[in-house]
Amino acid sequence: MKLAYTYDKHHEAGAVWENRDLKEWLTDVFEEPSIAIGKRCTGAIREHVEKEFLNDGWAMDVRLDSESMIKVFSLKNDLAFQLQTGNMSRAPYDLLKLEYLYKSGRIEAAAIGLPTREAAKEIGDNIASAERVIRELKLFDRVITVPILVVAFE
Repeated sequence: MKLAYTYDKHHEAGAVWENRDLKEWLTDVFEEPSIAIGKRCTGAIREHVEKEFLNDGWAMDVRLDSESMIKVFSLKNDLAFQLQTGNMSRAPYDLLKLEYLYKSGRIEAAAIGLPTREAAKEIGDNIASAERVIRELKLFDRVITVPILVVAFE
């Protein structure tokens, strides 16, 4: 697995992550040559990313509120991160969770990690891709207002 690119223009998300000196750290998480992209690789990706976040002090599988079982992948201070390596139908739900955290004042910005379109094809059918999420963020920029940094890997 390697970093393909980032998209940091959604409500100036890149600047928020850079101001906290975390953008480079986050992109480095996706530089792991020992993980080959292909069928049944998502467990290894999730395990690696979770380990990196835990080692940096991020809370994992954080509930959106005490009444709900809905969780975000990781949270630290005023930032949230969501990893999506599954079905495309889950990606808009991830954006909704991040928007909820933002509107409730718990975060100032977020990031989402996804495979590129080509990597998603190698993983399986109808897997979420960074390109599609970026198109949707541009379309819904007045609805999804949380600054979201998209990290694309392959």
